[in-house]
Amino acid sequence: MNAATTTITQVNEVYIRAGAQAIWDAITQPDWTERYGYACRSDYDLRPGGAFRSDAGPEMQAMGMPEHVVDGEVIEADPPHKLVQTWRFLWSDEIKAEGPKRLTYKITETAPGVCKLTITHELDNAPLTEEMVTGRIPNAGGGWVYVLSDLKSLLETGRPLAGQ
Repeated sequence: MNAATTTITQVNEVYIRAGAQAIWDAITQPDWTERYGYACRSDYDLRPGGAFRSDAGPEMQAMGMPEHVVDGEVIEADPPHKLVQTWRFLWSDEIKAEGPKRLTYKITETAPGVCKLTITHELDNAPLTEEMVTGRIPNAGGGWVYVLSDLKSLLETGRPLAGQ
């Protein structure tokens, strides 16, 4: 008997008044990643096979989250246009068991000084990860929509949406 396969791909897009390099840096540089979204410090080894790790900020740790909340592996890095990696939440055995899922960032210049950032998250057979990244868990943030909104605000105004 074969287990049922659930194929889910979440795609989010946002237009940001910033250059591709600024967006790339905000996604891949630890000093930027801790300034928006869930305020996690993310470290990348931007070579194929390189490690990715995201650490909980003080607010998340105060809620009982472990130090390391996400890990993965870089599949492809084409600065400042495309990053493909795996992504796996680490805060419970149940969500870890869903395994790593493919995540793609694509940065496309649409006008001088304006880029479209597209995030594609392949969530096959990962219902817990899907709930989290779609923002459907009450009091757990707004998923990728929140992260992208906060990133846009930070890059365009110099300030995150709130709280940091």
